[in-house]
Amino acid sequence: MFADFGVTPNICASDPAGIRDCLRAAIDRGPDLLVVLAGDGTARCAAELAGPGGPLIAPLAGGTMNMLPHAVYGRRPWAEALRLLLEQGEEHPLAGGCIEGHRFLVAAILGSPALWAPAREAARKGELNIALGRARKALHRAFTGRLRYTLDGGQREKAEALVLMCPLASKVMDDDAGALEAAALNVHGAGEAIRLGVNAIVRDWRVDPSVDNRPCRVARVWSAQDIPALLDGETVRLGHLAEVRYEPNICRVLALPKEAR
Repeated sequence: MFADFGVTPNICASDPAGIRDCLRAAIDRGPDLLVVLAGDGTARCAAELAGPGGPLIAPLAGGTMNMLPHAVYGRRPWAEALRLLLEQGEEHPLAGGCIEGHRFLVAAILGSPALWAPAREAARKGELNIALGRARKALHRAFTGRLRYTLDGGQREKAEALVLMCPLASKVMDDDAGALEAAALNVHGAGEAIRLGVNAIVRDWRVDPSVDNRPCRVARVWSAQDIPALLDGETVRLGHLAEVRYEPNICRVLALPKEAR
């Protein structure tokens, strides 16, 4: 496919333990474009290493959730997305968020719902006993560890979880909105959680009465316990206090025109 466009690529593959070194070596060679066919964690690592002054990034769907590729290129197979971006790709700065030194490019989930991700990963690997144990832990923590938070220095509020979405992933904000979309989930029990899930399936989850969403540039979150977090599908453990900031230019991506996504 690259040959069809008169390009000779330098293709590298690595085992998981060497991914970061592989990306670092690729970026150090100074390419015009770094195409990443991998999961969201690898795409995020590439974006962090490249930064706004490095090569253009093209994150293709090669993982489990593929949140970033789907946000940039729509829900397309990676080969179709690659051909389209080589034909009509445009350079775009990719805005995101930063929380305690960790960057996210699609969404961050803070609070007890993030504890379900380790159970999902264990189940995906076929480790059913481990998955069951982690699911029990997540269920035990559900509705017990409410977060306290402020948005842009406003009043203190409480929520079961706080979801922060980057402009690229938000359905209610433009790419150049200059802020994150913050959605507080105020769920009080399994019944309300089920209702929220049904709304997410049949319409927009934002219309559920347990959801309060608004734009913000800085969010401060604290809890009596360590805060579980999910950043672009990857589990991160935070301390009792965390600050989330909007970053307007984490890296540059070769994206499709908006109407083609």
